[in-house]
Amino acid sequence: MAWLQLHIATDPRQADAFQDALESLGSSAVTLTDGADQPVFEPPPGARPLWNATVVTALFEAGTDTDAVLRALAERGLKPGEHRVEPLAEQVWERAWMDSFAPMRFGQRLWIVPSWSAPPVPQAVNLKLDPGLAFGPGTHETTALCLEWLEGTGLAGREVLDFGCGSGVLAIAALLLGAAHALGTDIDDQALTASRDNATSNAVSERLSLCQPAAMPAGYRCDALIANILAGPLIELAPTLAGYCRPGAPMALSGILADQAEAVRDAYAPWFDLNPLSQRGDWVRVDGHRKSD
Repeated sequence: MAWLQLHIATDPRQADAFQDALESLGSSAVTLTDGADQPVFEPPPGARPLWNATVVTALFEAGTDTDAVLRALAERGLKPGEHRVEPLAEQVWERAWMDSFAPMRFGQRLWIVPSWSAPPVPQAVNLKLDPGLAFGPGTHETTALCLEWLEGTGLAGREVLDFGCGSGVLAIAALLLGAAHALGTDIDDQALTASRDNATSNAVSERLSLCQPAAMPAGYRCDALIANILAGPLIELAPTLAGYCRPGAPMALSGILADQAEAVRDAYAPWFDLNPLSQRGDWVRVDGHRKSD
């Protein structure tokens, strides 16, 4: 079946009203997206933040009179501003979704490969991972910064801590790159489940331990630390994360916007010798080595 997409520019105050009205006018699906590349970070519990420039997109069967839909919206007091209609050709949606996710390389030898794709370089380090809730529809700049750091860090035989492990991609990458054991922590039980499943898919589950941060083993020390969370928690956790690292342990931190980098560096400087920043887009990585106790 062919479809039409009706895109309507609005603001957070009217977005929900547009969504409800479009659904009642026969739309098969309605989605809300960012119309101005505005990030939304750390909403309070229960909040549903929307972008200042929100685009409401409604999916209708081909042949729908979208002018009539727009008139019906106006009759309900919803006057669409900028809008456009886009035809959507018939296709196999599962195949189209799969085709949009190709294998990705990080550094010289590490690849993230969806389960339905053959590894482009079979002899490389190939991590099998499908897009999903904990990993998202692709690799964010922060994850890429961490994967590139792991690929370039000697991990053979080391104990690695992945703090805020999410899907487990960083801990699993460390294990595939030669780490002896990894510990992944996350406050979200669903993330720990995703990590466990992904570790099983990559045949490293016996070398990966998982726990909530509150259940960290007493006296735990690692040979390498990776933490891809957010700048605020990273700053608060600086003494704790430093305490988990053995002297000389390499560490990398991401989830940090460029204008937050100095505050994070200042928080970790008492315990780590820090390297120059690495940056991708608006995001940076802070890395270095643990000083002697």
